[in-house]
Amino acid sequence: MAAGELEHRISHDASPVSAARTLLQERQQADAAAFEQGADIRALVKARSDTVDTVLFHIWNRYPLARSNNVALIAVGGYGRGELHPYSDIDLLILTRTGTAPEWRDDLGAFITLLWDLKLDIGHSVRSIDESTDAARGDITILTNLLETRTIAGPDDLRRELSELAFSDEISTDREYFIAKRAEQEERHTKYSNTEYNLEPNIKGAPGALRDIQTIGWITKRHFGLHSTADLTQFSVLTEDEHQVLRTGETLLWRLRYGLQLLAKRNENRLLFDYQRGLANMLGYQDEGDRLGVELMMQSYYRAVLALAELTDVILQHYDEAILGSGQKDVIQPINNRFQIRNHYIEAINNQVFAYAPFAIMELFVLMAQNPAIRGIRATTIRSLRAHRHLIDDAFRSNLAVTSLFMELLRTPDKLDQTLVTMKKYSVLGRYLPEFGRIIGQMQHDLFHIYTVDAHTMGVIRNMVRLHNATSSEDYPLASRLIHRLPKLETLFIAGLYHDVAKGRGGDHSELGAIDAEAFCKRHHLSDRDTQLASWLVENHLLMSMTAQRKDISDPHIIHEFARAVLSQAHLDYLYILTVCDISATNPKLWNTWRASLLRQLYVETERALRRGTDTRIDRQEWVNATQSEARAILRAQHFSDAQIDNLWNTVDEDYFLQDSTIDIAWQTAAIIRHGDDADPLVLIRDTRGGPTDGYSQIIIYMKNRTASFAATTAVLEQLNLNIVHARISSSDGPWSINSYVVLDDHGQPLGIDPDRKERVRSRLIEELDDPEDYPDIIHRRTPRQLKHFAFPTEVLLSNDRFNLRTVLEVITPDRPGLLARIGQVLLEHRVRLTTAKIATLGERVEDVFFVTDENGNALCDPAACQALQDDLCKTLDNIR
Repeated sequence: MAAGELEHRISHDASPVSAARTLLQERQQADAAAFEQGADIRALVKARSDTVDTVLFHIWNRYPLARSNNVALIAVGGYGRGELHPYSDIDLLILTRTGTAPEWRDDLGAFITLLWDLKLDIGHSVRSIDESTDAARGDITILTNLLETRTIAGPDDLRRELSELAFSDEISTDREYFIAKRAEQEERHTKYSNTEYNLEPNIKGAPGALRDIQTIGWITKRHFGLHSTADLTQFSVLTEDEHQVLRTGETLLWRLRYGLQLLAKRNENRLLFDYQRGLANMLGYQDEGDRLGVELMMQSYYRAVLALAELTDVILQHYDEAILGSGQKDVIQPINNRFQIRNHYIEAINNQVFAYAPFAIMELFVLMAQNPAIRGIRATTIRSLRAHRHLIDDAFRSNLAVTSLFMELLRTPDKLDQTLVTMKKYSVLGRYLPEFGRIIGQMQHDLFHIYTVDAHTMGVIRNMVRLHNATSSEDYPLASRLIHRLPKLETLFIAGLYHDVAKGRGGDHSELGAIDAEAFCKRHHLSDRDTQLASWLVENHLLMSMTAQRKDISDPHIIHEFARAVLSQAHLDYLYILTVCDISATNPKLWNTWRASLLRQLYVETERALRRGTDTRIDRQEWVNATQSEARAILRAQHFSDAQIDNLWNTVDEDYFLQDSTIDIAWQTAAIIRHGDDADPLVLIRDTRGGPTDGYSQIIIYMKNRTASFAATTAVLEQLNLNIVHARISSSDGPWSINSYVVLDDHGQPLGIDPDRKERVRSRLIEELDDPEDYPDIIHRRTPRQLKHFAFPTEVLLSNDRFNLRTVLEVITPDRPGLLARIGQVLLEHRVRLTTAKIATLGERVEDVFFVTDENGNALCDPAACQALQDDLCKTLDNIR
């Protein structure tokens, strides 16, 4: 139907809803098709606003009140700017000259009801000019909306009068408005953790996003009394280049927001995983090698908001000086011939400093790191820096003065993390280290790596710096002690900078990063010894975490092999600190008390192995005999006889004495002897703490030997919302079994913080495990929304442990409720005995390792049986919903 005919029907039909809906739908469908064909986003946003204008204008004029000179329909806020995305809010002000006339009330009610019938996302208010100004005085959001108004229908003089008041000091002074908007922005940034790099960013409210652009516009409008910010350059607020950055960034964000709302079919501003892949495809982002199209789209977003955040800093600092600093005397503190501090901000003596002394670009940041009184860089110097950072080329990178300054920066740890973040923000770090520049804004589309690679790297450096603080001893007791004995901190910082620098290139990022780290060290004139150490750390930065989480570190052979790979005590110290800082900066949920205890155990055992010497032969039986001897001494002191002890120990295999401390073995043995022949399961729960943050809860279950015990126990523990991180299942042939589970609560803490819960766990396990007939069905909890977008086929890997004559079964699969119980059931059906399990959930990805044997306690060796086990596990786990 022709637009003119629809508009006529909106004005004259008894019910205009059908015609108005048709017009809105037809225009939106046409705009959506144009968007997917790459049409100008600014034209589309304006077109949506024009369409709504048309509908509202014709509906408004249906009512008698439209003929009054004392009431007008006003667009405010984003709609007032003429900016509407497909499902954006439509903010309206029905403005009256002095008040609402009684005869208008029915018309106003009918008008608003009709808009609701159209299912438009309308926000409206009915106020007189005086009521509007009173509301604006008490609410900065209302005042801001009144700075952006358009008359849709009715006399425009009402809007002009209100607008003049909104821009006057009668409602808010320039100073008051700036302070309020800056505080509003700081509060909003805090809500988003002051980072541009959220996994599912809000493209309207996050730092560097659309609201920051709008904040610049609002402050500028209020400061200059503008009704439009079409050309800010005429007021020397923005340079031509800055204006281009603003426009380019806004255009990208508008395209993302427009496409996002089309996909969501609602006013959605969160770039959720639900829409990221679809949006990337809609915007034409294609996979490139190992990089997914969605990752390339998100990198474009992150780089845009980083540039916009830099621009926001410059402009707000400009206004800080122009509005808050107006009339105040500057406090200037000279530093050297090139720099001085003005009102706590460092600035170049003149704008040509970087031109005649390019090394001053690096000197600027060294001075910032060394002077705690400096709060930031002055806006004029940021602009000069931007104008001259093209000078950072190969000659600059090889300049001895520059490389010496950068090494001086790495030897200034107190503010190193903040300084490097500032260098990254102002596009200096990525230019000076091009290999680092390539990972800025680079994300990995999963739930494990919740930060971009550059943000994660800055987090690693921040963790290293924090280890010097006294408070870090509570969270990282061993690392905070070790860092003070490292001979050269800069080697650690270099490893932190380069450990992930080769992500996304294809190939092994550890090996490629080690090559880059070596080149960096040579360019910065480090000794061969330091160069080799830094390169070794980058190449092996995953060695300690993978060993602790995927191998049986109670096995002396594993410790021996790891010690041989580590080479020396110094290598071990550096690697431990790097590992702790890396894990903690990858994902806040990844660092928990269990991982802390694993790494500490691996460190301590490796330290002992290095003291013994890595050439010393490991005698397994000698280790077992020593453990038994120490545990027996403890039990004898508690008046247990050798006969009682041997009666129990003769029913367990030697592995039992490799995997627990002598104190734990004595504790368990004493409790089991006291339990006697009671048929009910014995459940022991004990919290273990090696430090304030490396505790966990250990659950020991002594019960009749039943083949389905693993599946049943994991089912119960999952019902109790406990996270199982480790399991050891007795492989004894006797009538009783001693099974051990290490668990944490949802916050990664042991159960000791809630004694009542510990007792509930113990009682529930006894109740459920006393009779196999009572084993409950697994409770199927709904798979979390985010996990649904990361489905991938299960992968099962089998390999044999030549030292311990057992098979290592690795299961890589998406995380879902009931997973461990299903695995246990499949192992049971294939007559495979489980001895130990190491559980690792990495975001949406589970990487569990199970140590298994056949019924006779030997490694699995039948190829057909192994293939059948792999196939059954994959089929079973992939069918979990």
